[in-house]
This record gives sequence, C-alpha cells and structure tokens, in this order.
Amino acid sequence: LESSLLTQPWASVCFGESAFLAKVCFRDTGYILLISDLSSVWYETADVEVVGQRSKELNKRLTVHVSSFLHRLSNLMCRLLAGQPDTATSFSCHHIAGGLSLHVKSELSGLPFYWDFHCCPAPVEMVSRHLVRPLIRMGLALQCQVQELTSLLLQKDAEIEDYRESGAALSRDRLRTEPFQEQTFQQNFMAEVRSGAS
Repeated sequence: LESSLLTQPWASVCFGESAFLAKVCFRDTGYILLISDLSSVWYETADVEVVGQRSKELNKRLTVHVSSFLHRLSNLMCRLLAGQPDTATSFSCHHIAGGLSLHVKSELSGLPFYWDFHCCPAPVEMVSRHLVRPLIRMGLALQCQVQELTSLLLQKDAEIEDYRESGAALSRDRLRTEPFQEQTFQQNFMAEVRSGAS
C-alpha cells in the first residue's frame, strides 16, 4: 500500500479553519492515509480486519460487506482530495493526544454512515520518503531549470544585441525589452517570496 501511496499526488484540503495536505490510497485489502499541516505529519494504515471491526462499532445499523464500505470510503476521500466533496458528506478534524482524528459523516444504502481515521505521527523514514526527498528533488530540478532559462535569456540578449549592431530595427517599439539582469531578477524574486510568506 505504501509503495502505491508514493505515486499518489498531494492534495490541499481544509477542515474548518485548518488547512492540510493529504494523500490516500485504497485497495481491496485496506487503505493508507497520509496527512500533514506542514508542521506535523500523521498517517493511518488499516487492513480489512480493522476496517470491518471499526465499521461495526461506528455503524451498528449497517450490514454491508467490508469491500462496499471501503469502496464508499474511497469514493468520498477521492472526491474530497479532487476538490469535489460530496455535498451530503461532512468532514471534521480534531487533534487528539499524540495524533489526529478525521471524522467522516455521510450515507450508505440510505443509512447514516460514519468513519473515523485514527492517525498517529508518521515515522521519520515515511516523512522523508513522501515529503522531504520529493521536495528536495523538485527544488533541485527547478534550480536547474532556472539556470537553463537564465542561460537562454542571456544568449537571446546577446543575439538581439548582435542584430542591433548590424543595423536591424524593431518594426514595433512596444516589443522592445531591457537586457536581462540576473542579479536584479533574483533579488526581486526573493523579495516577492518573502512578502508572500509574511
């Protein structure tokens, strides 16, 4: 399950005033949920036995097979993470001792349907695998991309300057651009990032 979770994208979700990043993977054998408020990371993994037991405790009037239960839960969570939550479903989130509880209230077969995700702190290796390493890789990839684009801009400026020196002129003055100043660009960009973060 966790290997499959690695291929799932993070999605931004809000529960009340609280914003989170979450990803989830459902299979016939159970599910795994990873959720973070960017200060802490929590997870829950549950197999068919755990899902069956908890569903009986929370939904005494429901007598559906565990696979139907998992399918409904998967559908609700996937719609939530896609930004299209079921209008008949509500989600609430509560911090509990050492963990996070995510409560789901919906319907199944015309009856009330409840579910609680009991999330505990994710181990360091899991946080590293799902958050830290991908972020570092993405940061490095973007850094390389910026360097390549900077190099291309400087080459274009040199090409344009060569045309000008050869006597070429712009047919429309509004297309004129100033030569790219890498240091100024970096300073302005960092200033915007800092103002956006504050």
